Amino acid sequence: MNFCSQANFWLLINATDPAGQLQWLMGVLADAERDGEKVHIIGHIPPAHCLHSWSWNYYRIISRFEGTIAAQFFGHTHLDEFELFYDEETLTRPVSIAFVAPSVTTYINLNPGYRVYEVAGSYPGSSHAVLDHETFILNLTEANAAPPGTAPRWRRLYGAREAYGLPAAFPADWDQLVRRMQDDEPLFQLFWFHLHKGHPPREPCGGPCKAALLCALRSGRAADPALCRPLRPALPFPRIQELWQQRRLC
Repeated sequence: MNFCSQANFWLLINATDPAGQLQWLMGVLADAERDGEKVHIIGHIPPAHCLHSWSWNYYRIISRFEGTIAAQFFGHTHLDEFELFYDEETLTRPVSIAFVAPSVTTYINLNPGYRVYEVAGSYPGSSHAVLDHETFILNLTEANAAPPGTAPRWRRLYGAREAYGLPAAFPADWDQLVRRMQDDEPLFQLFWFHLHKGHPPREPCGGPCKAALLCALRSGRAADPALCRPLRPALPFPRIQELWQQRRLC
């Protein structure tokens, strides 16, 4: 995913598809579609964190092959979050979701964490979709206070469907979660707690911060104000982008 990174200055020369990576991806997906196969996409930098042109081209590919792409998995941000994808015609129908798993590293001031996904099994006609996921953390405060030689104790922080009351873990369910968090403050603060692996910053996430985060969760492609409009943001889109950019760890 370094070919899409906003920090990759070589992209100033050719920002569209510098290594033919997206062209290759379309070929693989076309073959899978022809053969009736399902595909998982695994990458490092989440698409909305990529350069504008690369991100928008990737978004178009996800929309085109929504029936073939069963799941997307990314990391990079060190946080526990996701990015939603919508149909390009109306930007209202959720077609896919990029799960962004937390990091084992503590960068910056976070507990180590990892995720276990429950995925539909390998059987004829399987969707191979994500059915649920669980996140586990190592509480550094407890670990540092323990006597020397004490083995680290990993614990389950939460299960997604249980914590958020999701009927399933399909894109539409996560879209509804974002909409619910607009008006359900305890639910949003629970997500904020999980986002930081049980160790959120001391500064609370107020109105502007909340608007920026909910917008980011709906944005599977970079710098698109249209994706945030259904959330009725009280702030102009450039301000929303500025606020969330300040909180990015990578």
